[in-house]
Amino acid sequence: MQNKSVKKAVFPVAGLGTRFLPATKASPKEMLPIIDKPIIQYAVEEAIAAGIEELIFVTSSNKRAIEDHFDSNYELESLLQKKGDTAKLKLVQHTIPENIVCTFVRQKNPLGLGHAVLCAEHLIGDEPFAVILADDLLDTSKTNCLKTMTDLYKKHQYSIIATQIIEPSESSSYGIIKPQRGQSDNNFIKISGIVEKPQPEHAPSNMAVIGRYIFTPKIFNYLRKTKAGAGQEIQLTDAIAQLLKGESVYSFLCPSKRYDCGSKIGYLEATLAFGLKHTDLKEQFKKLLKQYSLEK
Repeated sequence: MQNKSVKKAVFPVAGLGTRFLPATKASPKEMLPIIDKPIIQYAVEEAIAAGIEELIFVTSSNKRAIEDHFDSNYELESLLQKKGDTAKLKLVQHTIPENIVCTFVRQKNPLGLGHAVLCAEHLIGDEPFAVILADDLLDTSKTNCLKTMTDLYKKHQYSIIATQIIEPSESSSYGIIKPQRGQSDNNFIKISGIVEKPQPEHAPSNMAVIGRYIFTPKIFNYLRKTKAGAGQEIQLTDAIAQLLKGESVYSFLCPSKRYDCGSKIGYLEATLAFGLKHTDLKEQFKKLLKQYSLEK
């Protein structure tokens, strides 16, 4: 039987974004712009470049702007067409390629990441799928982490979790994996355990889970059985820990630069980094940064 490829991706985007209030009172945090594109669009472009063909957004009642962003805007397109502004028209008409399917499903109760993934089960069926947390913005200019993971999945057919090395003192902010012994020099590492936000003295390694996953559909068996844990939420990490008992799960040590856009300082860093690379703005932006540095 031919190995399956990953063609579906789940985007859990139902969170309230309370760390960015009042900006997120009426607008989804995923729609906050990094220069001229919202955070969610970077994640979607990364997925499409990795070969994903179906995008499944798990939303909540205040996230309609995400659906509108990836839909057609007839009035705007007509206006741009009348003005002859073909450059901007192309931008709004090609937010996603025509062959890409977008589906939106509601997470009716805020029961955590594991529950959000479970909300997409009926759309996944018996297929492998990716989970992408848009808050973790990855620089794909050199390496598309998700593309490497989808290639690895097609070859090995194992669930894969993206990780990065962190300072031991940061372990209480992440899920931390326990790598199987004897593989510490590899980027593709078999996992023997996973712990959610351990204190540094209890962390099994310094390899932290970041917001890119590929799962076999068996993860749903464990998500359905997972009881609410920390914060009365169904933790994805708990389901992964159970999945490990039934099948092999691997870690991919992602080399891409990551920006935590779920935090204000991470969002500012991403804006700074992407501004310095923006084709039209980078030279002016450099002058501004120099100006403000000199003023200090």
